[in-house]
Amino acid sequence: MPARFSIFSLVKVLFRPKAAFETLAAQEPPATRVFFGFALWIGLLPPLFAYIGTMNFGWRLGVEPVFLPQRTVFAISAAYFVALLLGFLSSAVIARWMAVTYDASQSLGRCFALMAVVGAPLAIGSVIHLYPHAFINLLVLVPTLIWSMYLLYRGLPVVLHTGPNRGMLMASALIAYLLVAAVSLLGVTVALWGSGLGPLIGN
Repeated sequence: MPARFSIFSLVKVLFRPKAAFETLAAQEPPATRVFFGFALWIGLLPPLFAYIGTMNFGWRLGVEPVFLPQRTVFAISAAYFVALLLGFLSSAVIARWMAVTYDASQSLGRCFALMAVVGAPLAIGSVIHLYPHAFINLLVLVPTLIWSMYLLYRGLPVVLHTGPNRGMLMASALIAYLLVAAVSLLGVTVALWGSGLGPLIGN
């Protein structure tokens, strides 16, 4: 990763992750620079792709596409963006909090950088939202999720300066936190939708 952690780092993250981790391990990237120069922009990609795809093709959950009003699609995309940013920020903060237990670096900038690198494949894979078919999206996003998990296990010990065994345990704890957060978010979404706060669907 260059000294200025920016969107141009994405190529190195995707194609040379080991080199990216080693470079990060030798640096102390400022958290604000990582967030505003990289994480914020890759976090914008999934909701942007989802907005464009939904407006043009509608979501295909079955045979017929499901179309929503433009204002509803925009609101859902904005909520998607906020959820991604909150997930990124909370994951980085949780990683820093866990670092004490696992004898890892407590640098918030490094935690931000690690989470940004780990989330990059999912952000790029979200290009499939341009054709929002539920099954096809699942086929693409599941492998990118596996790649992101691999990057977390591989990169955490290097970037946060901890041993391989402790790094594996810390990465597993982070994944457990993310799974709980995702299920909780899904539950809240279903509850709100069931209470009548969700969008009205029309064909």
